[in-house]
Amino acid sequence: MRIEPLGDSALIIRVVEEFHPENSLDAVLRAVHELERAALPGVIELAPAYATVGVFFDPARTGIEPLRTAIEDALRKMEPARSGAGTGSTVEVPVCYENEFAPDLREVAWHAKLSVEEVIQRHSSATYRVSCVGFTPGFPYLSGLPAELATPRRDSPRKRIPPGSVGIGGTQSGIYPSISPGGWNIIGRTPLRLFDVQRDPPALFHAGDRVRFRRISREEFEQSSA
Repeated sequence: MRIEPLGDSALIIRVVEEFHPENSLDAVLRAVHELERAALPGVIELAPAYATVGVFFDPARTGIEPLRTAIEDALRKMEPARSGAGTGSTVEVPVCYENEFAPDLREVAWHAKLSVEEVIQRHSSATYRVSCVGFTPGFPYLSGLPAELATPRRDSPRKRIPPGSVGIGGTQSGIYPSISPGGWNIIGRTPLRLFDVQRDPPALFHAGDRVRFRRISREEFEQSSA
């Protein structure tokens, strides 16, 4: 486990060297739990990612070396994480795969050498895990995409992706919480609101959560959006 400076007000902990959808994430979340429990002075935010934890701190309250030592002490006795130890909640996400919401669905089907219906069935029957949340507030990066559905990102990103758009980018699936540019292949849309500043917590997803997609009709989408 390596701890390195990230500018003058953050450290990055490299918990594992190579990412694995289950083992790496469990180890990262275990490290976050231990650091939260240690309540290290000066730390203002912990940001888990695929194989690392970002530790952001107030330079007026602590320095890099004292904080590095405190982190090492907090994590020294950390037990190895057990794969699938049950961290996180399970979130069901309704998705409408109709053409108007899925401009890249046929391209994904062509790339996978499957029918559109087979792509929908395989995408909606898999169980995913939130590896991390970022890019825009509330955007979940989901591991667990069936290997045959992996599709390279678009050569030309779109300037405007509607909120709720469900996409495939490489070996991952993801959901756009708000209007933003993006290069993922859009294959559906959910009526769920992924990020709401009036909600506590604002983000619907958190690292470690399990996600299942449920296919819905255009009518159910409209009813849920009303």
